[in-house]
Amino acid sequence: MSHPPIAWTDAQRQARFADWLQQLAGPQGLQADSLRPASADASFRRYFRIDSAQGSRIVMDAPPAQEDCKPFVALAALLREGGVRAPAVLDWDETQGFMLLEDLGDRTLLQALDGLDTAAAAPLYRQAMGALLQLQRIPAEGRVPAYDRALLQRELDLFKPWYVERQCGLSLDAKEAEQLDVCLARILDVCAGQPAVLVHRDFHSRNLMVDRADASAPLGVLDFQDAVWGPISYDLVSLLRDAYVQWDEEVQLDWAIRWWEQARKAGLPVDADFGAFWRDFEWMGLQRHLKVLGIFARLHHRDGKDAYLADLPRVWQYAHKVAARYQGLGPLAHLLERLAGVQRLDAATF
Repeated sequence: MSHPPIAWTDAQRQARFADWLQQLAGPQGLQADSLRPASADASFRRYFRIDSAQGSRIVMDAPPAQEDCKPFVALAALLREGGVRAPAVLDWDETQGFMLLEDLGDRTLLQALDGLDTAAAAPLYRQAMGALLQLQRIPAEGRVPAYDRALLQRELDLFKPWYVERQCGLSLDAKEAEQLDVCLARILDVCAGQPAVLVHRDFHSRNLMVDRADASAPLGVLDFQDAVWGPISYDLVSLLRDAYVQWDEEVQLDWAIRWWEQARKAGLPVDADFGAFWRDFEWMGLQRHLKVLGIFARLHHRDGKDAYLADLPRVWQYAHKVAARYQGLGPLAHLLERLAGVQRLDAATF
């Protein structure tokens, strides 16, 4: 089967890539003419799929000037040592930024969820939460960067310039900016005070792979190179309040309780009071969703990647519900309403 040629903007890099692939063809049993696009992400990395004598493989093209692959390689090994189904690195040309990887399949959790109701989706989420618990049990403190207050703050700093000002075209006056800063500081207080574990940082439906041949097999985990040591609720928020798929809050709550019960049995440092943990979960989600609003806007305006704009309303809704629900976040809720052109909805506060 013939495949369309891969597009390159740099002829020299294309030639180096072809040479590298040719050198691997024999030892790895690669079929060079089977190379085809696999996926791209929000970075400069590109992924191709290629057939081999042992099945399909993934090829990563990650220009060293834009992408440092060392964290990916280190984390892949760390996760695999900890029992997480991460791809094995089969070959890596560090200087040129080319990598050959085990292929965990072409079916994401997001694709597997398409058309499913809550009952049908529940087994897949149990698998996802099982993979998350396995990841969170890995003793990685000191082996990955700290997800400390400074890093959490830098992420929140994306919200105002990229979403408020660039995407929505609103300039805050001094009082409004001060009120926003107070709200963001309160969010950081809650997030930075949580117990810490290994955090994937993008543990969601597009980065989890479902085995087509064995639906009960552990989910594959991708895009883990930005992992950190930080708040225990972060990855659960990424999974249950996903920017790409949404479930009713009652369903989120039910699944969160199930994860929390298993986390306690596994000895993870969760609060013994689920109500306290749920508050931490919500405030952590608010930090993440404000960051994501900024990132998606930046991907559009700076990088010309428009696909993420369709997900902004879902992320806005997650952020607004929490901001409108808790005391001390009123100015943020009103700002979000102003940005979206909606009036304040009635909401209980806690």
